[in-house]
Amino acid sequence: MKNNNQNKKPTKKNHQIDYRIVSELKVKQGELWRIFKIMSEFVMGFDELSKVAPGVTIFGSSRISREHPYWQKAYELGYKLGKEGYSVITGGGPGVMEAANKGAFEAGAISVGLTIDIPDEVPSKEYHTISLNFDYFFVRKVMLVRYSIAFVIFPGGFGTFDELFELLNLIHTKKLYSYPVILFDSNFWTPLLKFIREELMGKGFILPHGLEPIYVVDDIDSAVKIINSFLIEKYKIISAHLHPLERYRIKKLVKNITHKSGE
Repeated sequence: MKNNNQNKKPTKKNHQIDYRIVSELKVKQGELWRIFKIMSEFVMGFDELSKVAPGVTIFGSSRISREHPYWQKAYELGYKLGKEGYSVITGGGPGVMEAANKGAFEAGAISVGLTIDIPDEVPSKEYHTISLNFDYFFVRKVMLVRYSIAFVIFPGGFGTFDELFELLNLIHTKKLYSYPVILFDSNFWTPLLKFIREELMGKGFILPHGLEPIYVVDDIDSAVKIINSFLIEKYKIISAHLHPLERYRIKKLVKNITHKSGE
């Protein structure tokens, strides 16, 4: 007796079903690999950066030259923060980021560059004591925020504004402590702040406390003073949620800052 199943030829429909199954498996395999890649970037970041707190993250344009006044000011900020004992964290690119990293590096401080591949932008790693490269913007953003107790934003483009508004949203929704967000150059930032007050806050789109963490400065010493004052005043509160080693470093930094200010 013949087995009818052996005589059946594969139909076009069966081929389509098989192809669909294979395609779905390939997609799922790719998504699974992507999940592991994302996890590995988080693990790498948390492991490598656990030693840098307390840090200050500096954002700003990658497109300015070394002769630009913002570059000079970012270098000065990185240098002075480094001398105070802070780690300096940037996105690891050229422009403002390179300047801040160079300042911290030459001050003998930890200088962190968190790079990502962007067309037409070459990472500047010369002045990094810690350099990590990411494929995913959102993982990199977490690392730019996680180990810092203040943020200084120089003028910049879409990337800078994206980072600024993400910071403000995290603080506004209480997903991040209300750390100082310091905007450098009042002439550049005043129109934006006016728009936020009149349009966003005035029409009830954001809560009244939305601008509370923001400071605007035109000189580097003012930025450093704001950060030091915040740390001295709030270090017990922010230390309560940190790893013991991070608490020790912050306590030591506060002691050094207090000693300097008393001299």
